[in-house]
Amino acid sequence: MHSSSLRLSSVVLTFAATVIGNAAAAFDPLSYVDQLIGSRNGGNIFPGATLPYGMAKAVADTTSGSNQGGFTLDDTPISGFSALHDSGTGGSPSLGNFPLFPYPSCPSDDIDQCDFPKKARAPRHGQFNASSVVARPGYFEVTLDSGIQAAMTTTMHTALFRFTFLGAGGNGTYPLILQDLTDLSDSRQDNGTISVDATTGRITGSGRFQSSFSQGLYVSYFCTDFSGSQILDNGIFVNSRATTDVKNLTISRSINGYPLPGGAFVRFASNNPVFARVGLSFISSEQACSNAEAEVPDYDFDGIEQAASDAWRQKLSPITISQGGVDDDFVKNFYSGIYRTMVNPQNYTGENPNFNTGEPYFDSFYCLWDSFRSQIPFLTITDPDAVAEMIRSLIDTYRYEGWLPDCRMTFSKGYTQGGSNADVVLADGYLKGINAGIDWDTGYEAVVKDAEVEPFDWSSEGRGGLDSWKGLGYIPVEDLDVKGFGTMTRSISRTLEYAYNDYVIAKFAEQRNNTADSEKYLQSSENWKSLYKSDQTSKFANGQDTGFVGFFQPKYLNATWGYQDPLWCSNIDTAGTVCSLQNTAHETFESSVWEYGFFVPHNQGDLITIYGGPDQFVRRLDFLHDENITYIGNEPAFLTVFQYHYAGRPALSAKRSHFYIPRYFDTTPEGLPGNDDSGAMGSFVAFSMMGLFPNPGQNVYLITPPYFESVNITHPQTGKTAIIRNVNFDPSYQAIYIQSATLNGEPYTKNWIDHSFFTEGKELVLTLGRNESTWGTAVQDLPPSIGEYTGFNRTSSKRRLRNVGTRYAPSFGEGMKFI
Repeated sequence: MHSSSLRLSSVVLTFAATVIGNAAAAFDPLSYVDQLIGSRNGGNIFPGATLPYGMAKAVADTTSGSNQGGFTLDDTPISGFSALHDSGTGGSPSLGNFPLFPYPSCPSDDIDQCDFPKKARAPRHGQFNASSVVARPGYFEVTLDSGIQAAMTTTMHTALFRFTFLGAGGNGTYPLILQDLTDLSDSRQDNGTISVDATTGRITGSGRFQSSFSQGLYVSYFCTDFSGSQILDNGIFVNSRATTDVKNLTISRSINGYPLPGGAFVRFASNNPVFARVGLSFISSEQACSNAEAEVPDYDFDGIEQAASDAWRQKLSPITISQGGVDDDFVKNFYSGIYRTMVNPQNYTGENPNFNTGEPYFDSFYCLWDSFRSQIPFLTITDPDAVAEMIRSLIDTYRYEGWLPDCRMTFSKGYTQGGSNADVVLADGYLKGINAGIDWDTGYEAVVKDAEVEPFDWSSEGRGGLDSWKGLGYIPVEDLDVKGFGTMTRSISRTLEYAYNDYVIAKFAEQRNNTADSEKYLQSSENWKSLYKSDQTSKFANGQDTGFVGFFQPKYLNATWGYQDPLWCSNIDTAGTVCSLQNTAHETFESSVWEYGFFVPHNQGDLITIYGGPDQFVRRLDFLHDENITYIGNEPAFLTVFQYHYAGRPALSAKRSHFYIPRYFDTTPEGLPGNDDSGAMGSFVAFSMMGLFPNPGQNVYLITPPYFESVNITHPQTGKTAIIRNVNFDPSYQAIYIQSATLNGEPYTKNWIDHSFFTEGKELVLTLGRNESTWGTAVQDLPPSIGEYTGFNRTSSKRRLRNVGTRYAPSFGEGMKFI
């Protein structure tokens, strides 16, 4: 059971923030949120209880190898219940600090007969039936096979757990709840501390842990109080032994590569339900206690859950749909994707131990390389106030640490994967009118510093190889860089990303009337051309030629060419190629030369030209998808789904979108093709189904038909409602091709739209049919590009439709042709 909420069958789904809680509301978006999508098969989502961007994130932690979000539905047992988590990340798990674990009793009421270390307790006592799991916004529940039902909800900095002892306590009488000085990745360093008050049972403590995907450390603190049952006794444990005689413990990590288990416990005089209130802080245990007392003063579990539910309802309410006969699973997919966009990053305002300037502070940007493409642009539409606070936080981090982050987690500098992509986030916000409280002068200063000044350690901030970038116009393979240091790989992907970073700075400068900077960075944004090798071929592993010529390739300092097989690091690369941040990796990051060959978001005109014109561009783009070269479970694939628009084939973008959803994105626990990456996958689903996909850093949304009869988006700041409505809507998705369009009642032929559509509340009406039409195909109707669109021969890109490959279902798009 993935949710206990009822599914409503109303065709017209109407809801607005002004009627929250009113019986007149015909639709509750929360009933269509399934938090367990992606809880199996590497989605790594956080499925537990939290608030939008909340610091407290309570869930059961399993022992799975994919427990980055804490809980998984892959038949692994539960090791504890903790209240700090990230969502959808890759790499080693983060957070999961200070888990609780309940026992109905210890055998014969001998505390030394309880299993305290998590390696012992999880396999013996952490089993559960998946049918007992209930997850809904602001709430999570699971019942252990021992008969203990664990339910949890949260405020911003506090988790409230309710443990109900449903079964017999074995041959003991007194329930026990322990709290462990551990985390998900067993990263605790020396001198973890814990204390338990002999009278009240309050447990306080702290530990120093390793930040994930970084070189940093952080200290977290907690304060746990209990209510509901009289306390019998309490104490501490070390390894597998416990005592009621000692109430304070400072414990070493030990020397064996695994932190020595230690913590505290409380036993209760009866098996009444026990509430455990866990306050959290990164400042002190005292602040953790204050947070708990202020946010959960009276252990009102139902009231806290209702407040959390209301907070989520308010966030999801700006987007409403008319279902139009579409199966409920599509609605669930849509709203669940929207939900996941607001789980991370996390609002740690007031909890930053390093600098407290009065500005908002957001953490768990994990990483901007993933989220700049669609997650943060989605929030720019649905929650611009939150995006303003995120941008203020990024700028404040620059003020304190000297650089905008590309990755940031638990106050640490995360590793930079490619370019300085905070530049894109800031420029995107500026271009779309996000202003509330933002010091844009400092923001502009920060992005220019990324472009001009090389940091000593560019593995975790800024850009590397800037002397070569400025002098040669590209990042060389095996560069000579004596100013800064980082992993000397990814020369192709860094060149392409730096070029786009410079383009968004140019647009930022242009909007600020800084003509000199705009021209300067517009010129360097063309550096991508330096690595295009016009005679480079590409062959499959068996030696068969792909039939395509002309790819990006690495280039040395002396301007001679290096070599990277264009299919290395692709989805069909079976050679075990290293493609991440290892010093043995190649020249593209987590993606192939084939896929990076389309990452010129600002100059598709020239890219189409060098690839032989629009027909050949479409053929190459088809090949990328149809031959399974791209991997839709990684963010560089996102924009390629919609890049047919630039070749005058918006119908193929719509078709490709429907190919991936729901084939690779569905509503099962294994329903994500890869890590959710802090909501990036959720935003791809939400944008695709909404029918507008962004080119981030530009004031451009590419138009495809929504997956519903209509979608309404009420702008939270202006209060105006943008409407995208399909005429001739077909819930079987046979008629997914735009025949004509109107904008505010006037004919509209462009295949893209700008952000004013949302802020001014315009209406876009799309008339659909079963065949590709000439709508949006004329050169003047294509999205903006630095380079001119050439090779179209006519003002329209009208041409004969070709077969798009065998990976489509035989009937998919049957009969599609021009009219």
